[in-house]
Amino acid sequence: MTDPISDLLTRIRNGYRARKPLIVLPHSELKEGILRLLEARRYIGGFEKKGRRIRKFLEVKLHYEDSAPALHGIRRISKPSRRIYLGADDIRPVRQGYGFLIVSTSKGLLSGEEARKGRVGGEVIAEVW
Repeated sequence: MTDPISDLLTRIRNGYRARKPLIVLPHSELKEGILRLLEARRYIGGFEKKGRRIRKFLEVKLHYEDSAPALHGIRRISKPSRRIYLGADDIRPVRQGYGFLIVSTSKGLLSGEEARKGRVGGEVIAEVW
């Protein structure tokens, strides 16, 4: 697999489209950080790290509001073929404030708002709405 972040986003998107209650995916610290941001904004119901040693995986509980998916869209911005970096002044709201950016900064993974307030830029991983 050449892009595990795109795989994560695609599994989440496909899980919602198939109306699955939960999805399973391989574990990594970066994926765990992205899921933490999604959970804080209630786009997912929660996640749990399971397994041991090299067989660790993440169980992600998908969140529905009145049988409609909480997440309407998720798009990868920075790809292995083309990295996208933004300074703190260049970070703008997503979908007129109804979504958020996931930014990898020197202070860890932050939302676009947190990165702008903290005056740090970084690599734009994805946008979620």
